[in-house]
Amino acid sequence: MSASANATPDLPTAAVPVAASSVLAASGVAAPTVPQVFVPDNPAPHIALLLPLKSKSAALVHAAEIVQQGFTAAASVQQGLPVRVYASTDEAKEAVTFYRQALANGAVTVVGPLTRDGVAALAGYPGITVPTLALNTSPLPQTAPKLYFFGLPTENEARQVAQMASYKLHDATIISNGSAISVRLAAAFAEEWKRQGGNITDEVVFNGDFSDLTDLPVAPWPEGTAPKPVLPVSANGEPIPNSRPLPPPIAPGNMAFLAMDQEKARLIRPYLNPTLPIYGTSLLFKGNDNKLANYDLNEVHFVDMPWLLQPDHPAVMIYPRSATPLDAELERLYALGIDAYRLGFILLGNQMNTLPLDGVTGKLSLAGQQFLREPSPAFFRQGLGLTTETLAELNAAKAAAKAAEKAAKALENGSFPPSSAPAK
Repeated sequence: MSASANATPDLPTAAVPVAASSVLAASGVAAPTVPQVFVPDNPAPHIALLLPLKSKSAALVHAAEIVQQGFTAAASVQQGLPVRVYASTDEAKEAVTFYRQALANGAVTVVGPLTRDGVAALAGYPGITVPTLALNTSPLPQTAPKLYFFGLPTENEARQVAQMASYKLHDATIISNGSAISVRLAAAFAEEWKRQGGNITDEVVFNGDFSDLTDLPVAPWPEGTAPKPVLPVSANGEPIPNSRPLPPPIAPGNMAFLAMDQEKARLIRPYLNPTLPIYGTSLLFKGNDNKLANYDLNEVHFVDMPWLLQPDHPAVMIYPRSATPLDAELERLYALGIDAYRLGFILLGNQMNTLPLDGVTGKLSLAGQQFLREPSPAFFRQGLGLTTETLAELNAAKAAAKAAEKAAKALENGSFPPSSAPAK
């Protein structure tokens, strides 16, 4: 790949649309409406990446830079056409301008914009003539059959959790905290839960009053079947005096959905009945380096991407990691960049038969013009966020280490297990 594929070039003056009839405008005579003309700038076939790399928001610029890093990492593995980056200041105002300039420069597929406003602006443009992958969501346009959408909206994870839990549970209590994202998660979960035939027992808005959590409105036990509270007992089975009774188990079929981030969930978890199945989204997980927080959420179920949960998965290992350490949120954006390149490559070659795809963000499929992402189910245990596969690998590694330690001690003592004794 050429050096220009990895660079973020400043677009020269030729990249700016040239206004016709400038003389008439200067003389005060109304200029006729003339289509903007885009002068090609080093035209050549390429993949165009549209990102807000010159935004006034430092946080947005950093996010865009991480997406670009992931995109470039995937390009270095697949080694297709060169990548050319178009850096905007305000995607809502400039998305169409840079899109048209990319086409003038020879772009054969376009990836971006990144923001919702930028995607909405591009979705309203009727001149989308090459396969285009927007990195956010927008109402589906009726006149842009070559425009596709892909992103990481957490609301989709809430729907995935509802689908996952509804196989064995049917009564859900939703706990939110009133923030904008919490409200959206609660609404998305509730909608999907009802669509799956589930019942919403109640919705609790937690505002810091822990008494709201001591008696959650869960569905009751069938009449006459509720177990009695169990007193804590000592090692010899005797009741421990002056100890409060443990709460009775929650009736089968109940669950709670935490529509919130990890910080709030850690406060709430100790106040919930330990027998109540609890679910949440990737907002609960900040990586396996964050073991203390993960312990606080022991046995809570959530979903997240293989990039964070299964770093040793063959579909994940082939892509290089960022040269600098990233927190979990930025790792997800890096992974978005990787899968964005892979999906753009599929669109470019019209290789829809390769779907579904084992992406680093999840299993990817296409429904109409929307790429769907199915994240991996996981749960917290032993201070880690684990899938069933990674738990099995962890247990196997521990068993192997224990066997090796036992064999080493046997060798040191001059005795051997029957299976490892030297041949006579």
